[in-house]
Amino acid sequence: MPHQSVLTISTTGRGTRDITSAIACAVAGSGVQCGIAHVFVQHTSCSLTITENADPDVRRDLETIVGRLAPDGDPGYRHDLEGPDDMAAHARSVLTDTALTLPVGGGRLLLGTWQGVFLWEHRAAPQRRSVVVTVLGS
Repeated sequence: MPHQSVLTISTTGRGTRDITSAIACAVAGSGVQCGIAHVFVQHTSCSLTITENADPDVRRDLETIVGRLAPDGDPGYRHDLEGPDDMAAHARSVLTDTALTLPVGGGRLLLGTWQGVFLWEHRAAPQRRSVVVTVLGS
């Protein structure tokens, strides 16, 4: 039987927030021993990523890279209804991902030693984000 949880994540503005433990709790609460966890963020200006969880410089460097690819306030943008970071946030979301599929085994997430799941906020101001975790398996 599928199990679904909706997590509410508050951000402090642009940057990454480790949500691995919240997803792990949803998986544990599902009772699924072997299967998959599908994780989806219900927004167009943030994303999800799996990356290194040990050295925060990795996430800072990733922020630098996407900042170069989709800078705030580019004069070529037409969409700026919510400020100079608006279109950049949408572009960053498209360049990354809004959904992840994670393996579940032994009733837990099967991530690698240095892997964490992060909500990546692309807006400058704090936000409240909804993340849907659907666990399938037996």
